[in-house]
Amino acid sequence: MNLTLPGLDIIEWSAAIFAAVAALIVSLDLGRRITGFAFILFTFSSICFIAYGLMDPEPEGAIASLNFVLLLINLNGVYRYLIRKKSPGQPA
Repeated sequence: MNLTLPGLDIIEWSAAIFAAVAALIVSLDLGRRITGFAFILFTFSSICFIAYGLMDPEPEGAIASLNFVLLLINLNGVYRYLIRKKSPGQPA
């Protein structure tokens, strides 16, 4: 018997769509600000995948663990591209 929580599919698919759109935006290299917003999408994707991994009745420990690490990396991207002030001559 396969029981799933209501809305778990929505969380899973939202995470996948956020990640795909964010990857597309980063690949287009549309500038620092837009890349920063892509990292916000990556952050939401990681949060959704963590929730999915923890709420799934057949636990996906690996997906939750991986996305916790990716969440930290994505938050660094948000900081670097949207919050930190870049000094002249400083690398991206």
